[in-house]
Formats: sequence, C-alpha cells, structure tokens
Amino acid sequence: MKLNAAQIEAALRQTGGEAIPVDHPLIPKLTELFGEHTYFLDDRGLNIIEPARSGDSGDDQFGVVVNLADWANDGQPKLNPHPPEVTDLLVDLAA
Repeated sequence: MKLNAAQIEAALRQTGGEAIPVDHPLIPKLTELFGEHTYFLDDRGLNIIEPARSGDSGDDQFGVVVNLADWANDGQPKLNPHPPEVTDLLVDLAA
C-alpha cells in the first residue's frame, strides 16, 4: 500500500521507524520484489503497511505492519528477506 505524506507521518509517529524515500536507489528493486508500497525500516528490519479492515466498515483508516525482511545477525547492515509476516502492530493512518 502506497501511503500519502500524512499517512507516512502518522505511521512514523506510531512505529518509530523511518520511511525509505521514493527516490532512494533501492526502491526499484524493492518494488520488483514486493510490489508498490511505502517501505519502512526499523529495529526489526524492512516493513510495509497493509490495510487492516475491522469489521465490515471497509475503510483504510487502520493499517497493519507487515515485516518483509529481518536485519542480519552478523553485524553487517544487510537484510534477510523472508515470507511476509503480519505483525500485531496496528497503525491509525488518520491520526
């Protein structure tokens, strides 16, 4: 899910990560691997936010953080991709 500027700011306030800028050289590769999303880095690794529909309201006010890659444990700044893992972190994108 691509987020607008206000949604990105709301997500950053609630997750403590940082957004990867859309003009970053890694974005084309990330898009090729994982699709069109706003990508975030935090202490755990690489994440995206997907819509979290609660009940039958059908709105996209809330998003759930999905982890795509964990930081390597070898002390190097690299990521180890894995199948997407939905976390229990819910983000209010309208906050």
